[in-house]
Amino acid sequence: MPLKVGLIVGREWSFPPAFMEEVNRRDEGVVAEVVSIGAPAMEDLVDYSVIIDRISHEVPFYRTYLKHAVLQGVTVVNNPFMWTADDKFFDAALATKLGVASPKTVVLPHREYVPGIKHDESLRNLQFPLDWEEVIDHVGLPCILKDAHGGGWKEVYVCRSGEELLQHYNDSGRLLMIVQEFIEWDQFIRCIALGQEKVLPMKYDPGERRYHVEHEHLSPELGKRIVDDSLKLVRALGYDMNSLEFAVRDGVPYAIDFMNPAPDMDINSLTPHYFEWAVENMAEMAIRLAKEPRPQGHEMRWSSFFGGGEVAATPAASRG
Repeated sequence: MPLKVGLIVGREWSFPPAFMEEVNRRDEGVVAEVVSIGAPAMEDLVDYSVIIDRISHEVPFYRTYLKHAVLQGVTVVNNPFMWTADDKFFDAALATKLGVASPKTVVLPHREYVPGIKHDESLRNLQFPLDWEEVIDHVGLPCILKDAHGGGWKEVYVCRSGEELLQHYNDSGRLLMIVQEFIEWDQFIRCIALGQEKVLPMKYDPGERRYHVEHEHLSPELGKRIVDDSLKLVRALGYDMNSLEFAVRDGVPYAIDFMNPAPDMDINSLTPHYFEWAVENMAEMAIRLAKEPRPQGHEMRWSSFFGGGEVAATPAASRG
């Protein structure tokens, strides 16, 4: 019987069929298909060696199913336990712990709460009012206000004054927001990192929100640092599929966003050139994980990664 790779997907439909076709055409004794889920019972076995998760951040039922799959010994890309625990404030602190340049970051209490929260009784531990002057003094102006759990450039605001920062914060509802130092960048790089060993740095224009296929857009030194920093981060997080963004200021790459465990892999976004790289390397990774299972139970003990020491070496990375 062939080993099975399952795919959990949403509306995207350029990457999934291309990925499944690439896995299946290789004739490696591994087949890929879309997972079909009914109403699983807790004793049910999960009939996959690997599951690629593209959508559980928007469908909590899938996240619960995937945690059950990890319990059954399935390798899930990405580990749902880490993904559930991850947020952009933690990421910024982790980057600093690992020696990766990161913008100054502050996390803010929620602006609004679920019904039943009584401010003078339920929130005794919160300082109120906030010292906004201290926040601004720390991160500077302009600054970036963003959703700590968000992605896809949603709920991201460039604030050029304290009044603008307060206005967007007051409109944030129940979202958990962070404030970051704004990096006036000379170069902007978005990377795809796969299998905790391959990194593809791509020139990206955040204003146009598009990639530029330019293979010599980085000096060898800067390219190596971005690849090395990317590997430090994805290995610490345990992500086998991620995108990372670096804003380069005065030659220093600042990791401004790397909580993207379901990165955009649409052909219209990536361009056909980078799309082909993503499909081929995702297929290669899925086949390897199916044939060489990597139990994820030990990854629930992240203390060895978060200590700031060296992460165990893996095969050499690739640069584009």
